[in-house]
Amino acid sequence: MRYIDEFRDPDAARNLLALISRRSTKPVRLMEFCGGHTHAILKFGLRQLLPPTIELLSGPGCPVCVTASGDVDRAIAMAKLPDVIMTTFGDMMRVPGSADTQLPARSLQEAKAQGADVRMVYSTLDALSMAEANPGRQVVFLGIGFETTAPTVAAAILQAQAKGIDNFSVLCLHKLTPPATKAILDAGEVRVSGIIGPGHVTTVIGSDAWEFLPRDYGIPCAIAGFEPLDILQAIYFLVDSLENDAPAVRNAYQRTVVTAGNPVAQRMMQDVFAVAPAEWRGLGTLPASGLKLANGYQAFDAERRFAVKTFPSREPKGCRCGEVLRGVCEPSDCPLFAQVCTPEDPVGPCMVSSEGACAAHLQYGGA
Repeated sequence: MRYIDEFRDPDAARNLLALISRRSTKPVRLMEFCGGHTHAILKFGLRQLLPPTIELLSGPGCPVCVTASGDVDRAIAMAKLPDVIMTTFGDMMRVPGSADTQLPARSLQEAKAQGADVRMVYSTLDALSMAEANPGRQVVFLGIGFETTAPTVAAAILQAQAKGIDNFSVLCLHKLTPPATKAILDAGEVRVSGIIGPGHVTTVIGSDAWEFLPRDYGIPCAIAGFEPLDILQAIYFLVDSLENDAPAVRNAYQRTVVTAGNPVAQRMMQDVFAVAPAEWRGLGTLPASGLKLANGYQAFDAERRFAVKTFPSREPKGCRCGEVLRGVCEPSDCPLFAQVCTPEDPVGPCMVSSEGACAAHLQYGGA
């Protein structure tokens, strides 16, 4: 299959691994921001194939996982309101909210089982079509994701405004990736030598958005796709930059990523959203790291439209999802991993999401 088979070629992978092994002479720790990278790295056994000088760390690149438990509680409370249809992507259905919540349900799936009208959709436009088909109901879309999905939500809001659909709104929990990367580096909990940049996000924001890493932190960044050769090329770029002591942003995903990104998507985001503080699971509240609806579009803001009561949120006792998201520990370091916390009965979101590090480590092994 074109654009897949050639990026999984075993001979090319062996050649790249040989280049990396010859080039890498000093210990480095590379963090992949994207949960898609974490799954690909473990699925294809790249950790085991790399030389011992290279350590890979997973970062906070799972939008489901970094959604704060208080925001999950808010979505559950909203779903329980009369005449509300709550729509969401599949992964969010099972994400637990607060451990000690006073709400009657700990997840949207539990709320659905208790009678709330919670529906899984595949796109924001599915939710918009649902609003058109149910004019007597309020349809709320749970807007999560990074810069990859935010433009699609912006497009749906623009379409709702143009069509005069007034029973559609968005609970906007979108987050921006560079501020989270800065927060991890500024905290200094874990030493990071270089960043494997997220391919899908960077397709939207452009590789220039990561120039702050070599400029302000003196570390390289290599943008990667999601096939083995994409990731190995990015690792080679990072090792080469570190060995030369020449940090830079390099692009190993040129078939998709350009320096300036996607200007159409960026314009939609800038029109519909305003940058705002956001709460991240594991990182706390980070300034200028989230998106809220801008003036002119606040009629579609579910948080303004529906006043719901929530309570102080609490994380599950013993769950180390926050530390996993910061790269401080591996999933296997959590005492709940694969014992109390499983995909069938998850305690934390890292075991729920298809991009979660705990789910990846359980499925493929993390050695």
